[in-house]
Amino acid sequence: MSKDVKDYLHLLDKPLDESSAPEARNSALGEDALWHILYSLGRDNTHPSKHKCYWGLVLAVRDRMLEKWATLQRQYYTNDDKRLYYLSLEFLPGKFLRSNLLALGLENEAHEFLREQGFSLDEIIDQECEPGLGNGGLGRLASCYMDSMATLGLPAYGYGIRYSYGLFRQEIRNGHQVEQPDNWLHEGNHWLIPRPYGQYPIRFYGKVHEWLDDDGILRHDWRGGDLVMAMANDVFVPGYRNGHVNCIRLWEARPHKEFVLSSFNAGDYIGSVQEKISDENISMVLYPSDDAPEGKTLRLKQQYFFVAATMRDLIRRFKKLNKPWDQLSEKNVVQLNETHPAIAIPELMRVLVDEELLGWEEAWCICQKLFAYTNHTILPEALETWTVSLMEKLLPRHMQIIYEINRRFLEGVRLHFRDEPELPSRVSLISDDPEPKVRMSHLAIVGSFSINGVSALHTQILRDRVFHDFIRIFPERFNNKTNGVTPRRWLRQCNVSLSWLLSEHLGCGWVTDLNQVEHLRELADVDEFRHDWEQCRLTNKKRLADYIEKMNGITVNPHSIFDVQVKRFHEYKRQLLNILHVITLYNSIRKNPEVKMQPRTFIFGGKAAPSYWMAKDIIYLINAVARRINSDPNTRNFLKVVFLANYNVSLAQLLVPATDVSEQISTAGYEASGTGNMKFALNGALTIGTRDGANIEIGERVGDPNIYLFGLCEQEVLDMKKRGYDPWDIYKNDSELREVLDMINSDQFTPGNPTAFSGIFNSLLSGGDRFMVLADYRAYVETHKRIAHEYVDRDLWIKKSIMNTAGMGFFSSDRAVQEYIDGIWHVKPDV
Repeated sequence: MSKDVKDYLHLLDKPLDESSAPEARNSALGEDALWHILYSLGRDNTHPSKHKCYWGLVLAVRDRMLEKWATLQRQYYTNDDKRLYYLSLEFLPGKFLRSNLLALGLENEAHEFLREQGFSLDEIIDQECEPGLGNGGLGRLASCYMDSMATLGLPAYGYGIRYSYGLFRQEIRNGHQVEQPDNWLHEGNHWLIPRPYGQYPIRFYGKVHEWLDDDGILRHDWRGGDLVMAMANDVFVPGYRNGHVNCIRLWEARPHKEFVLSSFNAGDYIGSVQEKISDENISMVLYPSDDAPEGKTLRLKQQYFFVAATMRDLIRRFKKLNKPWDQLSEKNVVQLNETHPAIAIPELMRVLVDEELLGWEEAWCICQKLFAYTNHTILPEALETWTVSLMEKLLPRHMQIIYEINRRFLEGVRLHFRDEPELPSRVSLISDDPEPKVRMSHLAIVGSFSINGVSALHTQILRDRVFHDFIRIFPERFNNKTNGVTPRRWLRQCNVSLSWLLSEHLGCGWVTDLNQVEHLRELADVDEFRHDWEQCRLTNKKRLADYIEKMNGITVNPHSIFDVQVKRFHEYKRQLLNILHVITLYNSIRKNPEVKMQPRTFIFGGKAAPSYWMAKDIIYLINAVARRINSDPNTRNFLKVVFLANYNVSLAQLLVPATDVSEQISTAGYEASGTGNMKFALNGALTIGTRDGANIEIGERVGDPNIYLFGLCEQEVLDMKKRGYDPWDIYKNDSELREVLDMINSDQFTPGNPTAFSGIFNSLLSGGDRFMVLADYRAYVETHKRIAHEYVDRDLWIKKSIMNTAGMGFFSSDRAVQEYIDGIWHVKPDV
């Protein structure tokens, strides 16, 4: 039966009745929560508050995961399982409570317990802090993959850093981004289980002692320097209704010496704890600013710290098996998520050669069979490098090992490519710059048996441009694994009303087999189903509208087009192109007040790196434009602009189901894949995007009529730059664009300050418009006109929305992880 919005509102805090819930413990979840409130928290549980109920539930849920996890750890040893180690400098899991309840089949019990206490689940989840463990797509992808690894039953471990403050909490003051500490651990966090026993000492600086052993073999011993202790903190990741629980082990930096009593007694109170402060800085903040030399040193310390501790953990487990070293790579595989963990390769070589006394060839053979590398980067300046001088100072033994890896590698290159004297310099692990640098991506390629891109286009660009030389040297190593997102969080959890509708028509199997959404195509022409689909979408839009009014004080029309661009701020992601179009619309409405226009709400969100001034200026521009448009009585009924501060996973879960138009407009050839595009399309949003990253593959799956691709393709970008791109020509010949840019270069949006955005204006014109904003402007504007025209035809638009969800089965992280299993890891599931 067809439903209206009000019929879906009651579903938002009600669990789906899914029959595959695992068996429950003997005691009820609510009883355990009350027990923990009294005995673990030491609080009165007679009339528990929201805060107490939250922590009680956390501990009760954690108990159930801990039992399953401990059983599996024993099972891994019994079965002699091959294990996967997934190394990522960041994870972005989002809040844990609802996702863990969902995975364990405990939603009904939680609702029942909370009803008895007079609370809803949403109220309790509001008590949870967003974990500050990541920033953007890299960390979110890692978390999606951990979810899929557990759901597929893999013996897998995630490894990263337990940051004390994450990246930062974003505030908007007078239109400007202001960074505040993200103190997500201010009350502790019971999801994390600290492991204070068995901490690993991690060395920095020092000197390398060389000596000959009794067999005349040259040996190395890294001595002295500073020691920092690595303490593990485990957070559990349950599979969906399968009894499987993995963990992400997050390393926390602890001081080797907590307190120097002699300094304290001598009156040097600061000096007595100086070492403690310095050591703990390593795990304090994600991506500390590297503008200063101290910041660069801290970043490299972070990377080495977490991989060194992880390699020790891997070797500890392997030694329990009492197997020869040549089976290390048969029983383990290590996936490097980007170049940040690449220093793990020389670290393992150091351990095998210096501590375990293996020969170089044997150790190197093990390494090359153990490590696999995922590249997420196309921008040349984003391919990580470290100066040789810093590496020699901070990690002297590792620099020696890198030199030796490079010497042997280049010998082979010269042997096999005798007629190409320039090739060794191009592929060398060490650059020939005036200040030589270690190229970490080259190290990862040479030291790994597999190198993969994350979309078809990205992998092709790696083959054709970025790593073209390496393709010729190691053709068998390169492969593609297109990214995916977990349907548990990004549909089942974040879009309850649509999940109910899908389960009503498809059953609940789509939650673990997203290919089943393909059957929605058969329903797209059913009037009643389209009506219900639209009501689900309107329900989600009203929730978002309520949030915007509460947080920003802006009233938006839920029947307007919700056009959303939320992602990390970077020039290549082209939030600037979006706001240029918004100003264009504003001018059009002012000049033609008699023309009826479909109301639109443009929503932005995302953080700019603290030292990335151009990105921060674009945030300021968006807010300045929003202030002008939202206060103009002539346009505010047709056009609203909203910037939502402190974009995170929880905010994404509110935005994704409510979006009509998803902005994926990066310069073609710059976005490796993207996963935001997948989340929005999965929930029925229509994409306006360039032929970049995974947009191309999404278009192939949902069908050309159901996606709005525009602008230059990757080859056209290259060709235009090669011919000599002059943005001034576009400025002179496009009067509409010229008016917009002149407004930016005046005080139209910043009264009394005409130079506020001169940096933006100059970057687009005098600066050469590196990311082709003006080159794609006209195609972008015309495509938006088509969107506005087609949105009015509600039947057409809803069909397009349904076809987007129906085409997204391929983009499940379950499929992506299965491809890693089959093509790279060869790890067998335990389920």
